[in-house]
Amino acid sequence: MANVVVVGSQWGDEGKGKIVDWLSEQADIVVRFQGGHNAGHTLVIDGKTYKLSLLPSGVVRKGKLSVIGNGVVLDPHALLEEIDRLGAQGITVTPDNLQIAENVALILSLHRELDALRESAATRIGTTKRGIGPAYEDKVGRRAIRLMDLKDLPALNGKIERLLAHHNALRRGLDLDPIMPKSIYDELASVAPRVLPYMGSVWSLLDEKRREGKRILFEGAQGALLDVDHGTYPFVTSSNTVAAQAAIGSGLGPSAIGYVLGICKAYTTRVGDGPFPTEQDNAIGHAIGDRGREFGTVTGRRRRCGWFDAVLVRQAVRTSGINGLALTKLDVLDGLDEIKICVGYRLGGQQIDYLPASEHAQAEVEPIYEIAEGWRDRTASARSWVDLPAQAIKYVRRVEELVGCPVALLSTSPEREDTILMLNPFEG
Repeated sequence: MANVVVVGSQWGDEGKGKIVDWLSEQADIVVRFQGGHNAGHTLVIDGKTYKLSLLPSGVVRKGKLSVIGNGVVLDPHALLEEIDRLGAQGITVTPDNLQIAENVALILSLHRELDALRESAATRIGTTKRGIGPAYEDKVGRRAIRLMDLKDLPALNGKIERLLAHHNALRRGLDLDPIMPKSIYDELASVAPRVLPYMGSVWSLLDEKRREGKRILFEGAQGALLDVDHGTYPFVTSSNTVAAQAAIGSGLGPSAIGYVLGICKAYTTRVGDGPFPTEQDNAIGHAIGDRGREFGTVTGRRRRCGWFDAVLVRQAVRTSGINGLALTKLDVLDGLDEIKICVGYRLGGQQIDYLPASEHAQAEVEPIYEIAEGWRDRTASARSWVDLPAQAIKYVRRVEELVGCPVALLSTSPEREDTILMLNPFEG
């Protein structure tokens, strides 16, 4: 029995929500281990659509325990809004089915304001302006307010003063009025009664459940190429998104991870700024975007679209230790006469088989394409390998060969039933 980590193997938005939901039926616990409410997962269950930003996907399934780990940064207001929104859809979230790590760092209004200010400047990198980056900065700077701090409100004042010593200095440099400590205190005191019941010692709970033989599904946000260390820096998110973070961001040791499933689209998309070697800012890219409904779950922003980049996915397979891929949105390529696959790059007159770490080099690489024959028959809604056109099967097999990793699952529509299983990750 293997505990499974699900990570994006591109720039996020690969369709993790459907795959996590599909796997959650076999899991007892679903854990979010990094990121914040800048993530977006869309689940379609029995024709009903649920859009999650912070809560683990398992929360919509009865009998599943959802966990927000210490690696997440938590906006308590966004949490409560999401809980209320799900409640209006008939999903009840209680401390019985949701536990939040006591040592999770909080996102405050000052983080959101600072994030928005930076994004309005010339140095913008394309964040969601939700305060994720500034909250992680405070965590690393050892001045964050954590969930457990809300248990002792009278002791908050000293921690708020320490936090504001940093932020008000920044604000003076931006010609902004200082923040009064009482406003932050009131902000936290207003949410404490509703949020604290969900708080727990998550690392201990997960260790106990693991020893009982419970199946744990670790749900990543964003994608490996947005990892703050291994992604297209500085156009990345503020946390580690590779699979190893599942252990750090939940409090379980790495030996608890049994299988890593990487999610990737049959093409490539990206939201926000930064390098994108196979981007097609043309009719074909826009057509792929329209057919794939490539708009951000959280922001509604149109995603940039391009051909499948085997170089990037192969690199993600290695940095995340991916055992198998879930290939999504194959149906979006239906009807194309030919499909391009990036098999390498040219940089400075030389051919390379990896994405360089240098920001300048990443912007300069030129893709080397291989042409695959398209298919006219539909893959949409196929639920068996034999239902796929021969050329679609050849395309999948070529992807496996190029990235050095087998395809374990194949998704052919947003509906969870339209999934072809080659290997069960929980038994892998």
